[in-house]
Amino acid sequence: MNDIWKRRGKKTLDYKTEGLNPYLSFSVLEESGLVKQGFSTKLGGVSQGKFATMNLTFTRGDNPDHVMENYKRMAGSLGVDVERMVLSYQTHTTSVRIVTEADAGKGITKERDYKDVDGLITNVPGITLVTFYADCVPLYFLDPVHKAIGLSHSGWRGTVSRIGEVTVKKMGEAFGSRPEDIIACIGPSICKDCYEVGSEVAAEFMKGFDKNYRAEILEDQGNGKYLLNLWRANEIVLREAGVEKEHIQITDICTRCNPDYLFSHRVTGDERGNLGAFLSLIP
Repeated sequence: MNDIWKRRGKKTLDYKTEGLNPYLSFSVLEESGLVKQGFSTKLGGVSQGKFATMNLTFTRGDNPDHVMENYKRMAGSLGVDVERMVLSYQTHTTSVRIVTEADAGKGITKERDYKDVDGLITNVPGITLVTFYADCVPLYFLDPVHKAIGLSHSGWRGTVSRIGEVTVKKMGEAFGSRPEDIIACIGPSICKDCYEVGSEVAAEFMKGFDKNYRAEILEDQGNGKYLLNLWRANEIVLREAGVEKEHIQITDICTRCNPDYLFSHRVTGDERGNLGAFLSLIP
């Protein structure tokens, strides 16, 4: 099969077409043999109109029966239990929740009794963590030593506030994870060439990162606008949190560069669905 993707650099994601719906998969996580994981596309679901077809959010006005069917299809393709998924409640915070067996189904078959949660971690096999995207950066974490995982949503606010580092520290506190053991992946999201920001956002990154990294993160356009490299910024956050360089895999796929296959806020604004990131420890 010909590669349908516009890629940005060395291939790190595989396109899986088994099951009812296709998804993207990180090779480094798949090769661990410890997790089931994926990142959804717009393809293979039953949603209609602006949500077509694989929308995974209940909060944007889509038919909830369609969304539930989409989750069932995604669960079938990944080989996980839809009733043991746990959904985030994202509001661009750095709040990371420890997920236990009691949380199974929250956001799917049970009401969430939490909010303002942009990161989820667990060491419970069979629980599937789920977070949502349409340009922001998904961060995947696997501790193969202590058998623990994490999944965090990192937009520009989460990046400058270092949710990647917060997640690593939280895994250490909860499960004894050591940064040097953790495998981390920076998932499909908007690339630098597509992400223009204003001076106020750029100023936050100038304050939040060492000046030696400024040229790697920000490209001044000379008109009060900057191109922001969230992929590199999150890599720096992870490295400074103690994750080894060789344990970090960075996406090669930009959401805005691939609007036929991925939802992008920069392309359609609020007239869209959401993509989902999924991560589960194999029982």
